[in-house]
Amino acid sequence: MKELLILLIIGISLSIDAFSVSTVIGMYNPSVKKCMTTSITVGIFHFIMPLLGVLLSYQITKYLYINTDLLLGLILLLIALQMFIEYIKPTNKEISLGNKGIFLFAFGVSLDSFSVGIGLKAVTENLLLSSTIFSLCSFSFTFLGLTLGKYINKLLKKYSYLIGTIFLCILGICFLCKCL
Repeated sequence: MKELLILLIIGISLSIDAFSVSTVIGMYNPSVKKCMTTSITVGIFHFIMPLLGVLLSYQITKYLYINTDLLLGLILLLIALQMFIEYIKPTNKEISLGNKGIFLFAFGVSLDSFSVGIGLKAVTENLLLSSTIFSLCSFSFTFLGLTLGKYINKLLKKYSYLIGTIFLCILGICFLCKCL
């Protein structure tokens, strides 16, 4: 029971960045299908990445250092740039991440679960259970964030696009600043 509680707390912690970024993306009023696709993709990445972290932990720690904050910050800034370009186009009021954007978003917010995977065996031997918990938490938090962002969009109307882009830039810069 204690192990399950620890895994749940880790799962929630890993999902907070997905929640915050998806709230911003939700301000761009994605379709329900896009919300589900994005949430499922994030959930799948949060299932796979810790397992990859466990499998590659020896090589990763021995030969390569990956700064996940730097990588996530750059990805968030690229998504914000794409959204800003779409915002200033006069004919397009709905911004869509597209499949590549969803993939980058899911990859970016799941990098921390890869890092957790490197040390996951210190917490549990049940790797499938831990990855399932991480996946369900991230799916739920992403979907909740996207839905919440849609309601914020209804309240703020056209300003939500600009506010969302600004917040996404701020999140990207915050992750980049953690690298310095």
